[in-house]
Amino acid sequence: QVQLVESGGGVVQPGGSLRLSCSASGFTLGYYAVGWFRQAPGKEREGVSCISSNGANTYYTESVKGRFTISRDNAKNTVYLQMNSLKPEDTAVYYCAKRVTTGCGYDSSRYRTPDFSSWGQGTQVTVSS
Repeated sequence: QVQLVESGGGVVQPGGSLRLSCSASGFTLGYYAVGWFRQAPGKEREGVSCISSNGANTYYTESVKGRFTISRDNAKNTVYLQMNSLKPEDTAVYYCAKRVTTGCGYDSSRYRTPDFSSWGQGTQVTVSS
């Protein structure tokens, strides 16, 4: 069964950290770029970060640059999202998905959802004091 499973979410105070994991089963995640997305209540899903298949290229949406770090361990079939200096506005359900390409594409279309598949079920991140 081809699937991605996110884990690592939770409740954290502002300024805190969490590390999310995106683990693949049923296929080799290392053949694909992987994106992290998030969706807050009442808002559209937005792309947060993307990493190329070999990990050489990483991209971040402006609001998380300098705070979030995406990485991958292809031997473990897993992609990570290290989130530091968390803010209340980071509160959302976080999803990972594999891109149809090995790279993350261009700025204007990097997070186009039709280019992604095998969406996980999501993990809740709540940043609150």
